[in-house]
Amino acid sequence: MMKKKTSVAKKKAAPKKPALTEKEKKEFYARYAIRPSANAAGIVGKYGKFLLGDNLGQDELVESLSQAMTDINNGDMKRVENMLLGQAMALQTMFTNLAIRADSQDGRLDNIESLMRMALRAQNQCRMTLETLANIKNPPVVYARQANISQGHQQVNNGVPVAATPAREEKVIESNELLEVLDGKRLDTRTKGQAGRSDTPLETVETGRGKNTGR
Repeated sequence: MMKKKTSVAKKKAAPKKPALTEKEKKEFYARYAIRPSANAAGIVGKYGKFLLGDNLGQDELVESLSQAMTDINNGDMKRVENMLLGQAMALQTMFTNLAIRADSQDGRLDNIESLMRMALRAQNQCRMTLETLANIKNPPVVYARQANISQGHQQVNNGVPVAATPAREEKVIESNELLEVLDGKRLDTRTKGQAGRSDTPLETVETGRGKNTGR
């Protein structure tokens, strides 16, 4: 019997990418070093070994963190809400554990005080975490007044319409104009001045040169 020859289609090998130059390598590592997902992956990988051991891959972790950040950028806050709730529950467990340990110290006040201080600290952190979660779920409404500040004056817009402030008119005073005005009239140095309030019994005294001064 003749065996039929089966033709096996050979897969075309993917074209190899050209090797990076030394400058391109440095630029790549610089971008990778400041990448938020890469920074987070370095920390998560170190502290996550007790859960997964060596099964936690760095590249896969970076990809997962990048996807989580993309979800946040698109407005999906479910992961953040779940993370905060998980932290609050963990803090509650820490508070309960520390409080029970403090109660079992049999009158050793130093140990009781130290454990209760840590327990109350965990309780306060749990409260703050839940408060943050509540603010994310139901953002508080802020009523604020808008102040438009410019040089010379301040305008506050608090919902009440404000009339427009008339522009100031600047008048250039010529050097030969009189600079003092009394009762809306120009000052005339040739007229007699009025008596002041402190000299009401006295009559006004004529100012100026006398005829017989000799000058």
